[in-house]
Amino acid sequence: MALQNYRVYIALSLAAIGLQVFTTAAEARIYTGVVTRVTDGDTFWIRTSVQGEPRKVRFQGIDAPESCQAWGKQATAALTQRVKFKTVQLNTSASDDYGRILATVTLDGGDVGRWMVVNGHAWSYHYLRNRGPYATEETQAKASGRGLWSRSAIEPREFRKRHGACPRAASRRHLVRY
Repeated sequence: MALQNYRVYIALSLAAIGLQVFTTAAEARIYTGVVTRVTDGDTFWIRTSVQGEPRKVRFQGIDAPESCQAWGKQATAALTQRVKFKTVQLNTSASDDYGRILATVTLDGGDVGRWMVVNGHAWSYHYLRNRGPYATEETQAKASGRGLWSRSAIEPREFRKRHGACPRAASRRHLVRY
């Protein structure tokens, strides 16, 4: 009981000074919230019922084209149409090096990452010899010539090696988040 009270005290203390404890690597958590903004084909902002401020989320298991890369704008538009201002569910157990929540995302019971790959808007996230969680869906999209597979496609990791990161958009300080 004392350990549980101590954990509650620590969590509340951190929240009080502005640090948000969202998840730990040891335990998966499920959150529900409304998508407030889509940054690109694999990153968006969500406002959960647990927190007042929107948090940045990166899809776990997919890699969408960079915004300045071929099919980047179409991938962003597809994700925007699919999830913006809608209630989604996050299943998360980690954050990345940039502080983004890594999550599997569902909308009305369907896996949004899978939908992005099936429709040719993203790759299954490959690492070394692991073809990723949506390898079958990627193979089908490629065979059908859907989305980014309708042209010569370069994985984002390779694109960044060749061309560097996309230039940052103009400052967004004038935009109001809601």
